[in-house]
Amino acid sequence: MIELLRKRRSTRKFTSEKVSAEAVETLMEAALRAPASRSINPWEFVVVDDPELLQKLSRSKQHGSEFLSGAPLAIVVCADETKSDVWVEDCSIAAILIQCTAVSLGLGSCWAQIRNRKHDARQNAEAYIQELLGLPQGIKVECVIGIGHPAEHPRPLPAEKLQRDKIRRNRWA
Repeated sequence: MIELLRKRRSTRKFTSEKVSAEAVETLMEAALRAPASRSINPWEFVVVDDPELLQKLSRSKQHGSEFLSGAPLAIVVCADETKSDVWVEDCSIAAILIQCTAVSLGLGSCWAQIRNRKHDARQNAEAYIQELLGLPQGIKVECVIGIGHPAEHPRPLPAEKLQRDKIRRNRWA
């Protein structure tokens, strides 16, 4: 696992090669194996590979979702907010497992935060996606993960650049 974390970087440029059905199945298995508080599993996933929908998803927020237009696959990570008060955390765990699994398959990925982001002056990004994908009432959107074969290979963060000053032992001071 540490090797995957060392390799994982946000990939925003993808080749046009499709993600295989087997890889999609593996990504979804990883998502469904994600731990969730009290095993409630409030998360839901929408797999998007339709180029027109990917174009529309790329416009879901004002900044930071454009890369989805070049991704051959996106996974919208959402949840039924009525099932759990910690759906955000549960979705976040599932999302990072999807991203780590993508690395293990030789794929690149990038997370586009949706919750608490604006689409435009009158609508938030979440409402835009809820409408675009026809999500039922009560289904909240955490993020969209763009996935594909990387057309760029960002360098891993060197170990000496890790923010070790963020670590404390036993007490803050």
